[in-house]
Amino acid sequence: MKCRPGCGACCIAPSISTPIPGMPGGKPAGVRCIHLTAHQLCALFGLPERPAVCSAFRADPEVCGDSADAAIRLLGWLEEATSGEPAVAC
Repeated sequence: MKCRPGCGACCIAPSISTPIPGMPGGKPAGVRCIHLTAHQLCALFGLPERPAVCSAFRADPEVCGDSADAAIRLLGWLEEATSGEPAVAC
């Protein structure tokens, strides 16, 4: 599956535990990455500064559902299920 234009759920719902330019402590779950543009695109896409976890992410119906709202819910649920802590409301 290709990423859904204008979605950005993968840049909001999950936490990122590695440093990101401008976010040295990483990114908490439910917090919008500062590199997510107004058009919901990654400003670090293709750059070496982009975190490995972001580069490795592949859109898939199992985690992205059929809409941006579904992706936020599914990725938020996965974050909560794997972190052991309640996810921050998006």
